[in-house]
Amino acid sequence: MSRQLSDPDPTQTLEAELTWTGERFEPDIRITVERSGRIADVTKISEADPAATRMAGKALLPGFVNAHSHAFQRGLRGRGESFPAGAGSFWSWREAMYELAGGLDPDRFHRLYVETFREMRRAGITTVGEFHYLHHANAGELDFRFDEAVLAAATEAGIRLVLLEAFYRSGAIGQPLAGAQRRFSTPDAESYWRQMDRLAPMLNDRQTLGAVAHSIRAADPGEVAELYAEARRRGLVFHMHIEEQRQEIADCIAEYGATPMALLNDRLDQFDGFTAVHCTHTESTEMSRFLAAGGSVCLCPLTEANLGDGIADIAAVHQAGGTLCLGSDSNARISMVEEMRWAEYVQRLAGEQRGVLRDESGSVARPLLAAATVAGAHSLGLDTGRIEPGHWADFIAIDLTCPTLAGWQPETLLTTLLLGTAEETIAATCVAGEWAG
Repeated sequence: MSRQLSDPDPTQTLEAELTWTGERFEPDIRITVERSGRIADVTKISEADPAATRMAGKALLPGFVNAHSHAFQRGLRGRGESFPAGAGSFWSWREAMYELAGGLDPDRFHRLYVETFREMRRAGITTVGEFHYLHHANAGELDFRFDEAVLAAATEAGIRLVLLEAFYRSGAIGQPLAGAQRRFSTPDAESYWRQMDRLAPMLNDRQTLGAVAHSIRAADPGEVAELYAEARRRGLVFHMHIEEQRQEIADCIAEYGATPMALLNDRLDQFDGFTAVHCTHTESTEMSRFLAAGGSVCLCPLTEANLGDGIADIAAVHQAGGTLCLGSDSNARISMVEEMRWAEYVQRLAGEQRGVLRDESGSVARPLLAAATVAGAHSLGLDTGRIEPGHWADFIAIDLTCPTLAGWQPETLLTTLLLGTAEETIAATCVAGEWAG
């Protein structure tokens, strides 16, 4: 089979021992990458090409797509994990996060982002959607210095970036920003879109923008609707934290008489390009309305477990055919393999059954990989997540000789990888045709 986009002057031709073709690992696949960094050709071959790069003992997968990250929170790793005053919560963790956010200077901010993005590359993540709200180097000033620093860090780390620029006007429903929150400030829609216009010409060919309303705490329902409408007019994806915490829902009901998701469902008639992050406590009827209107859900299992958020009813999202993607969120542990594994495992614990996120054939591995690749690319509006002509040449090379993969067969390799291993199996990653070991 040959699926050819063009006949370019290629930068490289790859022949791995096995290549993921969307449903299975297959041998004898040749991938041609053009100079632009996109895949030109994916061909089933009968004999090796002497000029090709032979990747013996390696399997190729699409690079993982991390649809939701707050990279600066990597600086909290190891902190906030003792509880002398009693049981902790999201809200007590948030105070530690504010302390970190308030103390970052530009140099430390840059180093932290480069280190975090490099760690993502080592974990097989070739694309990150950075849900970015820590905008200002100086509290009380609208300098937006940290926005440019994120772009620079992604370039230095060699990761594909969607800068999900967050609108953040209020510190809680009906309350002004306070303390470290002042570094998050976007005081109105006009200043927000002005900054988006300023950032656009700074992007390189591996960077794009997306729009964000941080949460119902940071933007009122009218602002969310206006931001979403303008984002779609500009062709931008739109992301928002939704119903991660019960207190958020209670405060919203007290102020507006409805839950955050119900408010959005009532105000917006479609959710094309809209990704709701967490949805930990979203009621099933409202979730169904959101999905039917085109919305996507981003789950962050390791962070949701770390913060004690609760367990979202993702089984219902999956059964309804909803689009489910994955994110590393607080980056307390950066492992897309573990995010996939725990997306399934927490549902097993909640429902006391196995194989919750299975496809029609009974596989859980294929839907989990789709969440970490195809669905993440859809959420971020990118041509990634597939090894197909026209898509970016973003790959993971798996070391088939890794001891934790011992005993694999082509038909069991994906399940072995996702449910039985971690980053030790990743030999190298590739972004736009450029490899890093």
